[in-house]
Amino acid sequence: MQDTMNTAATPAIPALQVGSFSLRSRLVVGTGKYKDFEQTRAAIDASGADAVTVAVRRERLYDAQGRSLLDALPLNRLTVLPNTAGCFTADDAVRVARLGRDLLEQLGNAGARWVKLEVLGDKATLLPDPVGTLEATRELVRDGFEVLVYSSDDAILAQRLRDAGATSVMPAGSPIGSGRGVSNPEAIAVLLQVLKSPEHGGRADYPVIVDAGVGTPSDVTIAMELGADGVLLNTGIAHAAEPIQMAHAMRLACESGWLGARAGRIPRKLLGSASSPWSGTFVHIPGE
Repeated sequence: MQDTMNTAATPAIPALQVGSFSLRSRLVVGTGKYKDFEQTRAAIDASGADAVTVAVRRERLYDAQGRSLLDALPLNRLTVLPNTAGCFTADDAVRVARLGRDLLEQLGNAGARWVKLEVLGDKATLLPDPVGTLEATRELVRDGFEVLVYSSDDAILAQRLRDAGATSVMPAGSPIGSGRGVSNPEAIAVLLQVLKSPEHGGRADYPVIVDAGVGTPSDVTIAMELGADGVLLNTGIAHAAEPIQMAHAMRLACESGWLGARAGRIPRKLLGSASSPWSGTFVHIPGE
């Protein structure tokens, strides 16, 4: 039987502008922790991402067979976002960022202009060191980088990073690789308000990307419904039982959350509200 129901076209989701980069997908994915480069590439394809993070330390770029991750990626259609993963001081992070820039300049990839900055406080929590992060941000901005900063969900620190010239602040939903999702949504909501409100020196289009701790598609949707402009994740896909399927699910969740956040949800009420009127005339259906 032919389906005569009207079907509305899926609304177009605008590109995410992050500094000089325009990203078609609001989902940015990592490239680590997969079983091999073939699975890495397949998961990236399923995610729909057009920007991927890559740790530029040499030992993280090569597999057991000596193959380079960068050779396995379709760099003609992906922009690499080099990150300073594994750095615990500002000086180390700045050095690694410059190494990444040199490497991508040799490859002719536009990712040489930006960096995902991570300055970690310790190996147990993997939370950012706020002092080192702010110091490295200032240095890299002076050096001409577009800096996307992995940060805590502290709104005041986020404001300091933005004012230091960070292209984007990327608050952690929860610790890296924890799979706990957005542990403190109220804190993320406050951070978004501070960074995007003119009264706090912000602007509505300042890009805020929730980074780290995502474990399920619903976590991505929650982050986007809070008002985040995008989500960055790695472990939630790479360590899933079916990474390719999970990558596709994360893609749909990101799109769903963005659309839902802007569709205008119904107000929350303490009591129920009937969908149909209590009074009215019954309609007789012929043949019944």
